[in-house]
Amino acid sequence: MTDKPAFPPVASENVAWDPFERGRFGSRFKHLTRAVMGERPYHVGVAIEELPPGKQSCPFHFHMLEEEHLLVLEGECTLRLGTERLRFKAGDYAVFPAGEKTGHCLINETDKPCRYIVIGENNPNESCVYPDSNKVSNRWLGERYDRAAQKDYWDGED
Repeated sequence: MTDKPAFPPVASENVAWDPFERGRFGSRFKHLTRAVMGERPYHVGVAIEELPPGKQSCPFHFHMLEEEHLLVLEGECTLRLGTERLRFKAGDYAVFPAGEKTGHCLINETDKPCRYIVIGENNPNESCVYPDSNKVSNRWLGERYDRAAQKDYWDGED
């Protein structure tokens, strides 16, 4: 046994922001789990994200194996949840259970940034579905597919 912790805590204000931008999608984030653990595999991750005005957090999606949680710290945005568009403001919390076939994403339709905490699993076997673009991704394979190209179980087996 050692007195030195394997993963000493970090102050979130000392973690640098990482920017992300691609067309209508964009944010900046502090991946707290990586700041503590480095690139080592982890089961649950925590990040602080900030969604600027006019941006969407990510493509509308749902997870087959991973649970995800959001807690708004500052500001407000629109939570797109299935067919609904909900006001999502400071203090609001949402959970997206694994296997729930209801898509979600955040859209900032205000003139101020929205800051929130994301807590989610990091399953190496995750599959994720993107209803707007009709895609499915498989993390283990590192591939994405068009769901319109579905095949029967026996196709190509003759």
